[in-house]
Amino acid sequence: MTTLIYLKECGSTNDEILKYIHAGSDHFSGVYTFNQTNGRGQYGNGWKTSECKNIALTVAIPENYVKTSDSLFNFYTALAVREFAANLTKHEVRIKWPNDLIIGNKKVCGMLIEKKKVLNRQYYIVGIGINVQQENFEDLPRAGSLLTQTGIPFPLTETAEALYNFLICKAKDNPTGEDVLQCYNTFLYRKKEVAVFKKNNSSQNGMISHADELGNIWIELEHDGLQKFYHKEIEMLY
Repeated sequence: MTTLIYLKECGSTNDEILKYIHAGSDHFSGVYTFNQTNGRGQYGNGWKTSECKNIALTVAIPENYVKTSDSLFNFYTALAVREFAANLTKHEVRIKWPNDLIIGNKKVCGMLIEKKKVLNRQYYIVGIGINVQQENFEDLPRAGSLLTQTGIPFPLTETAEALYNFLICKAKDNPTGEDVLQCYNTFLYRKKEVAVFKKNNSSQNGMISHADELGNIWIELEHDGLQKFYHKEIEMLY
């Protein structure tokens, strides 16, 4: 059994979802809005969105459904949303480590996954922000939307509901960690391609080698050789 709630407006769907988790429940819950006023991204960053143009969706997944490590669950979630976006748009969709989605070198989707104890039960709180119909990204030159990248104005409600149902189906699967990691590396953005990376306030060329089971990214840097990095330790300039 699942429950999906539409909110006309809210601060953060990751916060709102906590109100819809019931004691003793082993069910999936979801909250979505097209007007999120205080969205959160990775590492405490804000997630800016235009009103009634994009989707903010959060899904609460009971911990007992997750059979992998937290890092691999993060990768698996990115893979699931990537598959949904690719099926929807019929375009190539890549994952920019750790879990941003890229279409045509523009970020169209970001995710924030938190693990929280609610009413004595552990949940993965999966927050997803997808730029759907927004056209103006003057202050965000690396950002795009499904509309800007495909030319198609996908309907918000139908897309949000379809994504929720797709994620629930994926959450009930139990892929092995090895399968998740192999698939994740297959769709990793700019893997084995020369790119510019910012490390310790200086930039140098490098090439992504792979992501590992602990959530690290391995990069062969022009001056420093092969090194591994965790979140926020290096930035790709794209």
